[in-house]
Amino acid sequence: QVQLVESGGGLVQAGGSLRLSCTASEHTFSRNTMAWFRQTPGKEREFVAAIDWRGGSSYYRDSVEGRFTVSRDHAKNTMYLQMNELHSDDTAVYYCAAGPSSGRIAVKIWKTYKIWGQGTQVTVSS
Repeated sequence: QVQLVESGGGLVQAGGSLRLSCTASEHTFSRNTMAWFRQTPGKEREFVAAIDWRGGSSYYRDSVEGRFTVSRDHAKNTMYLQMNELHSDDTAVYYCAAGPSSGRIAVKIWKTYKIWGQGTQVTVSS
């Protein structure tokens, strides 16, 4: 049973914007921290952004702070990642994740997440 489905990836020019979506089952979405990670070939999966289950706290990696915004809509069981001012080094496969992580350290560790989506490709051309 697929529990997380990402969408919204694609090809965009540097400086442009994209919005990623991650839709979950209500059971998965309601009480979990939700996060975005990304990965490029040959590199370890890296944290991008996370939002706690209430939506009151959000966290970002330094390189996307001020450019990316994570949000969640409980009525739609969907998390979003609005990405502005995209750089070529934002190119990656972006993964949505759900898990019981909490706190500004644990939410950035991919191994603490239990459920993952299939990934969506984001390509930024320079």
